Amino acid sequence: MKISNIQRFKRLSTVVAGVFTVITFLLPNQVLADGGGDFKAKCASCHQPHKNSTGPKLFQVRTKWATGGAKEGSIYQWVNNWQTAAANDPYAADVSKWSSTAMSQFPDLSKEQINGIMDWIDMQPDPATAATTTGDPTQVGGDPSATEEEGSFGWIWIVIGVIFVIIILAVGGVRRQLKHVTSEEELVEKLTYGEELRAMAWKYRLWVGLGSLVLLLAILVTVLQGLARINVVENYQPSQPIVFPHDRHAGVNGIDCKYCHNSVTKSKSAGIPSVNVCMNCHKQINGEGKPFADQIKKIYTAAGWDPTGAGKYTGKTSPIVWNKVHVLPDHVYFNHSQHVVVGGVDCKQCHGDMKTMNEAVKVQPVEELNKIEGNIKLSRPTLTMGWCIECHAAKDVPLGNGKSAYYDEIHRRLKDNDKTLYRKYLKDGKVTVSELGGWECAKCHY
Repeated sequence: MKISNIQRFKRLSTVVAGVFTVITFLLPNQVLADGGGDFKAKCASCHQPHKNSTGPKLFQVRTKWATGGAKEGSIYQWVNNWQTAAANDPYAADVSKWSSTAMSQFPDLSKEQINGIMDWIDMQPDPATAATTTGDPTQVGGDPSATEEEGSFGWIWIVIGVIFVIIILAVGGVRRQLKHVTSEEELVEKLTYGEELRAMAWKYRLWVGLGSLVLLLAILVTVLQGLARINVVENYQPSQPIVFPHDRHAGVNGIDCKYCHNSVTKSKSAGIPSVNVCMNCHKQINGEGKPFADQIKKIYTAAGWDPTGAGKYTGKTSPIVWNKVHVLPDHVYFNHSQHVVVGGVDCKQCHGDMKTMNEAVKVQPVEELNKIEGNIKLSRPTLTMGWCIECHAAKDVPLGNGKSAYYDEIHRRLKDNDKTLYRKYLKDGKVTVSELGGWECAKCHY
């Protein structure tokens, strides 16, 4: 029997499908790793692909290091521990002088993960060039994270597309063989590939329709999941110029949070302590012979303090530039004193148990916050609107303690004017923030 072109193609498609399956399962995890996700979690606070920020732009940075004379492998050592790289490589030492802000250390990142991040960066188009070619002025100077949502699911589209094409071609080959068996070879030989596919799609239109519906729903779910992650910043952890171990200060030494963040009970902002607050203790505690002595020296430099002898202020100060961790949109209003004083909310509800944290401050994931004893258990990602609404629905307002005339007046009016509604609110034994207007839009939005 004569072997038709479609039979040959069917066999070829089977081989291609087998090879594709083997490659898919044997590719190392690093190749399929989400470099964009690692970039967002580790690098995006200081770097952009095509624009200098707190740190330099990273587009084709490996090429830049190689042509600049850096030692082989130096760039990976730089990401893991920039101080070690600067000590071993003159090129890395020059890079360390680019900014006064020290780079964070990422000893947990493997070479494959670093390559994944840099591969993802090198794939990002320049927003200025993209705006010129597409005619979309909104892309000029845009945030590089805008391209992330489009590129983060690239592998999914490639895999779905290839599998879909292979299935269609394979089914077409099977159909062709069946027609040969039923002696319709001459008629089928005259049909083009397109005509065969259309005929097959019409004959099996029920299955094609169901498959198309499943594919459409998969795409829709993927897009919605991507949209739901926009502006979710859990685990965001920027680098800081001075290492501050909260577990030693708040835990071992028992320093109250309000000693350093002294405006938390009377202001919208909790406040960042000035260097003079640090010097109250560190005039006497210089850390000599301890691992953290270098960090205390940075405090002395900032305060203009000469510790030799009895110690004295030189007048030559150098401000400490801290990187903001918890950043809310400009249209969102949040008042620390209202939550801490009136609401009686403990710091650990939002920031975690600082008495156990040795690492730099970060936006704690809601799963970690839920593990802390005494915290209200929530489900929405930290710092999102759903997270705040959940808390307002569960947190009760301590009434009648004289700390908030505003809430006491609302409580009095509710009790005197609408006893039915008041009894309804008290069924669970408390009056929550939401029941006293805590879900009104104007409470949290300008």
